[in-house]
Amino acid sequence: MNPSEIQLVMSDIDGTILNDQHKIDENLGENIQAMKKRDIPFILASARSPHGVFPLIKELGLGSIPLACYNGALILEGSENSHQTIMEHLLDQEEVKVILEGIKNKFPKVSISLYSGTQWFVDSRDKWVEIEAAITNETPEARNLQSLLLEDSFPVHKLLLIEEAEVIQELHEFLKTLPLEASSFYLSKDNYLEVTSKKVSKERALTEVAKYYEVSLANVMTIGDNFNDIPMLTLAGLGVAMNNAPQEVKESADVKTYDNNEHGVSQAIQDYVL
Repeated sequence: MNPSEIQLVMSDIDGTILNDQHKIDENLGENIQAMKKRDIPFILASARSPHGVFPLIKELGLGSIPLACYNGALILEGSENSHQTIMEHLLDQEEVKVILEGIKNKFPKVSISLYSGTQWFVDSRDKWVEIEAAITNETPEARNLQSLLLEDSFPVHKLLLIEEAEVIQELHEFLKTLPLEASSFYLSKDNYLEVTSKKVSKERALTEVAKYYEVSLANVMTIGDNFNDIPMLTLAGLGVAMNNAPQEVKESADVKTYDNNEHGVSQAIQDYVL
């Protein structure tokens, strides 16, 4: 694909634009400004919440652009202080109640985070919550999660379940046995299990953002490093896998770039966009 054909870029965050110290690729800002001069949007798509993405948008000088949060369960446009929802896919509230009850009964040590819009709720600030807070620079609010769900219109965009990898694997298998028709589960790390609506994927987020910009998917480049990035890597005209990605992710992409500690995203932009 010729560089002139790329009209939009969508990228993952953790393990992609961020290095292992959770710092932004220091060459990326300059490349994004060069893309701006050509009116090529650079969109962030992540499992993170909006407040976990807004600081990165500010640091990169992206301005008021769409951002796909919770792997596309919520797409916002604007800034941290002024934004609007473009699209959202909520978890079924009754199914969330079933999930929480099952975890409380059979896996009481699992750390549960509930994300609603820009808000992050937890039952308590355990060690896993503190680790996640340090990574995303967010502050959760401690509430009784089951009580929150008593509000009929309370929106839930994502659940994040964390424990040791062996426990999370067992929990994953347990959740598959529950009567959950509208919820999907995926591992974003060995010990991170994410729960969203079955309508949610980065593939769908990519489709909706491309439609928003009136850009053909054939003229989109996507960049990612993990299994939840595979749908957008295969759908885009050019899918770029980070060198730190698992082999299956690399095989799903059209090309690969350097790893997240070697300015891989900047290199991909230089090679295929600029």
